[in-house]
Amino acid sequence: MILKLIPEEMANFNEILNHILGIVFIIIIFSLAYAYLKPHQLHKRRLVSTLLLKVTYLAYLLILLIIVYFSALVKGGLEEVFFGIEFFAFLIVLFVPNIGIFARKLGHFSKKREGYNYFFTIVNILSIIAILVMFFV
Repeated sequence: MILKLIPEEMANFNEILNHILGIVFIIIIFSLAYAYLKPHQLHKRRLVSTLLLKVTYLAYLLILLIIVYFSALVKGGLEEVFFGIEFFAFLIVLFVPNIGIFARKLGHFSKKREGYNYFFTIVNILSIIAILVMFFV
């Protein structure tokens, strides 16, 4: 009887450890993104557009990390939640806002930065909506 209880307790321990590591992973990734973006430091000439871009990106990232956490650890994996064409849409939603936030400092966009910020603010909002719709529908 004691030997039968040990594997069940270990399975429960492994699940709890996975959840703890998942939450720690979310906190680390979000903290790194916050440190990189520095949303408390805003550009003087482009105050509104920069603030909107940074806030919507951080909201997108937090929602993405939570959805990936729930998909991987609660609902059986990303392939179970996002299957078929939804998986490719998920990959697009995964990469486009990240490319947008990293490419904003390239010299090519320096004269068009305000329009760039508004464009990727809309992309971030649409990405949030797409992730939520794909996860809950």
